[in-house]
Amino acid sequence: MNRSELARTAQAMVATGKGILAADESTGTIRKRFDAIRLESTEEHRRAYRELLFTAPGAGEAISGVILFDETLRQRTADGTPFPQYLADHGIIPGIKVDRGAKPLAGFPGETVTEGLDGLRERLVEYHKLGARFAKWRAVIDIAAGIPTAFAIDANAHALARYAALCQENDIVPIVEPEVLMDGDHSIERCEEVTDATLSCVFKRLQDHRIYLEGMVLKPNMVISGKKAPERAAPEAVAQATVRCLKRHVPPAVPGIAFLSGGQSPTEATLHLSLINRAGPLPWSVTFSYGRALQETALQAWGGRSADFKTGQQEFARRARLNGLASQGRYTPDMERAA
Repeated sequence: MNRSELARTAQAMVATGKGILAADESTGTIRKRFDAIRLESTEEHRRAYRELLFTAPGAGEAISGVILFDETLRQRTADGTPFPQYLADHGIIPGIKVDRGAKPLAGFPGETVTEGLDGLRERLVEYHKLGARFAKWRAVIDIAAGIPTAFAIDANAHALARYAALCQENDIVPIVEPEVLMDGDHSIERCEEVTDATLSCVFKRLQDHRIYLEGMVLKPNMVISGKKAPERAAPEAVAQATVRCLKRHVPPAVPGIAFLSGGQSPTEATLHLSLINRAGPLPWSVTFSYGRALQETALQAWGGRSADFKTGQQEFARRARLNGLASQGRYTPDMERAA
């Protein structure tokens, strides 16, 4: 393990004014996104769409790294440059999603555990050779009647820690992503309670597995009301609860926190991030690692039409720029119209 290299990469991933693009949608997930614009999910369409994002003029000013899917890591730009090489040449760190999805946790109805540890060491060796310098593993914690159980939280925390150890062994920075879902009708108070329990367990397991905290990035959920909650907490309350929760559990040695958007609208995710950064001073760099919240409006603007390729790029660069400002607490909603 090269600690100085891990720390350097982790710090670059959360550099001031920059965040991470999550472009690691599985083939099944991107098919759903393409269905919404009536575009067939062929390998070439997927490649062209990722090229639209990666080569968007100006986006690199607010994007520090990109999480790729296995297929995408092996693809090339139209002129034949491997995507990881293109990104690295433009100052953007290539990363890779390595988990194999959340599967039912036997004996615990309604709960899941993320799989993918078998053979991971060998895959990480190959991914490093292909240019990946960080990785991502997502654990999923659902809130409903009687769940999550302490056992399910611990099972996912244990897998996250084993994954992180294998990454660091191969000089790859692990993004540790414990996501408490916002799909239910729970209150913000219930979300805070579950996020508290989850982060407490995750950092205990990371310590048990001797994870070098300076060489990792945390990708948590914000503390937020469930989508179906009858009364959803105001943005200011989300920021306050999120900061309170993180300060309780995330050691200052962790260089950065890159939030997932978790089903929030693009504008909602950007506003919450900005308000969180205004709640400082914070001991870590706090930024974004968004997927749909960065891509949704760009995908719609492009619509699969070659004539609108540049329009899609402009929209992606706009959202990246707004989130870059939010990562410094400088975003306000009136910028949506100005941008």
